[in-house]
This record gives sequence, C-alpha cells and structure tokens, in this order.
Amino acid sequence: MVGGMNRPDGEARPLLNGVRQWVKVAGAAHGTVPLVVLHGGPGGNHFVFERVAGPGLEAARTVVYHEQRGSGRSDPPEPADAYSMPLLTADLRSLLDWLGAEQADLLGYSFGGGLALEFARACPERVRRLVLQAPALHLRDPEVTASQLAGFAEVAQGDVAARVQAILREALSPEEQLERVWGVVDTPTVDRFLFQRADVAARNRALWAESGLTNSGAMHRVLAAQPPTGTSQHLTEITAPTLILAGRHDRNVPLAQLERLAAALPAGQLHVFGSSAHFPDLEEPDGYVQAILAFLT
Repeated sequence: MVGGMNRPDGEARPLLNGVRQWVKVAGAAHGTVPLVVLHGGPGGNHFVFERVAGPGLEAARTVVYHEQRGSGRSDPPEPADAYSMPLLTADLRSLLDWLGAEQADLLGYSFGGGLALEFARACPERVRRLVLQAPALHLRDPEVTASQLAGFAEVAQGDVAARVQAILREALSPEEQLERVWGVVDTPTVDRFLFQRADVAARNRALWAESGLTNSGAMHRVLAAQPPTGTSQHLTEITAPTLILAGRHDRNVPLAQLERLAAALPAGQLHVFGSSAHFPDLEEPDGYVQAILAFLT
C-alpha cells in the first residue's frame, strides 16, 4: 500500500454502495494522501477538469477523480430517484474503502464543494484537508438565487435581456423566476454568466462537445426537492483545515457568502482569484493549481 492507498493509475468502475461508478486514479507513484476530486452539477462530470487543472495537480499529487452516481460515466441508481446527501456521502465512504485509503484530501467544486463539507461532517476521521471551490451548500439557497438573478440581469443583452427583465417583473417567487430565466437565456448569455473570458467559455463548450457526456438533470431534480441537511448550521463541527477558492466575479455563488463560510469554519481560509468568475480552474489554472498544492503541503 502506497501513501495509504492500494490502487494504481487508470480508470475503473467499482461497485460503490450498490451502484457502479466511474473512478480514475492518476499520479499514484507520488504516494501522497489521495486528493479526491468531487464535481459539480449536480450530475456533472470531470472531463473538462481532467484536461485543464487536473494535469498540474497530478504532477505533484495522487489524484482520484470520482463521478457520482447517475453522473458522467457512472451508472444511474436503482430506483432512479435514489439520490440524497446521505447516499452520496455513503458512496464516497465506499470509494475510500475501495481505494484502501484511511484518509483523503477532498477537492470539491460547486456542488462538489457542498458534498465535501457534508462528508467532512459525517466522517471527520476520513478527511485530512478540504479544498472547496465556490461550494454550494444547498440547491435552494435564497442568497445564491438572488445572486444568480442579478447575474443574469447584468450579462443579458438585447432580446434576451428584455425577456429576463419581463420575468423579474412577474409576481413569482425568486425560485420560480430563476427557473423561468434559465428557460429563456441562450448560450452566449450563460457563458457570460459563468465566465469572464469568452475564449475560455468557448474552450469549455468545445470540451463539453468532445466528451459526449450529458447531465440528465435527475440528481438536481431530486435533491432540490429535499430539505437542507443542516450542515450550514454546524460548520464549527468541521475542524479539518479548509481552503475556500472563489472567483471575484462569480455570479453563481456570491463572494460575500464564501467570505462568511471561511470565517465560520474553525480552520478556514479564503483565496480569491481576481480575474475569474465561477471557474477559476479554467480561467486561472496555473494560479489555481499553485494555491491548492501550497495549501495541501
């Protein structure tokens, strides 16, 4: 067993908590505590991350990519609505057992950051350090909803801007407004919402197309209907050293919320990328990798 782990480099689809899930190990020769990467979405995948920020991390660390049940290259669960934060944390615990790792560092981006916090609260003995990139603590956070509505109003142009403003004037709840807005925005608007640089947004789109992977939306629909787990009210229980990564221009998860999160965690710290929106791993990959490696070592 090397570095607390007994799996070599390569892809696998082990049975984790009753569901066959995609896992990739890279950099096993380094023999470090595994850095397990948790994607966003919910229901996303690691295809883009593997090709942009991933190689820089793999050059120094043992990196484990895991695509959650029903996501990317992993199988959907049976029954089809078998999604919950306790199930996802149980899947992650099963992954560490399969790896032969007593402990891991977790790198979660967006929804994956919220999942990393859930796991650290449920299984603190299995977590050494946490890296959370714009973590989403739950899917119906009023502050996040307000930030996203304001963000779309900021970046929408022309006819799309008119449709967005019309929705914002309707007598709907903010959640209903946001759902309607997502239904009318086009690809250029979404790219301006998520990114500061048009060339990076275009590269992201090209890699998405190359992957051939899609998000069914099933996990999001199920989790959005469930109440928050309460982890946000118990942050003082999460004592693992934690690095929060934020893009200064993130319209998806507001910087003010991430500042409060870093302050609330007993061992939290914040790193802000000045030229990024929601994806500093794509817009500032070199600085992103350097910040993570410096924190983990």
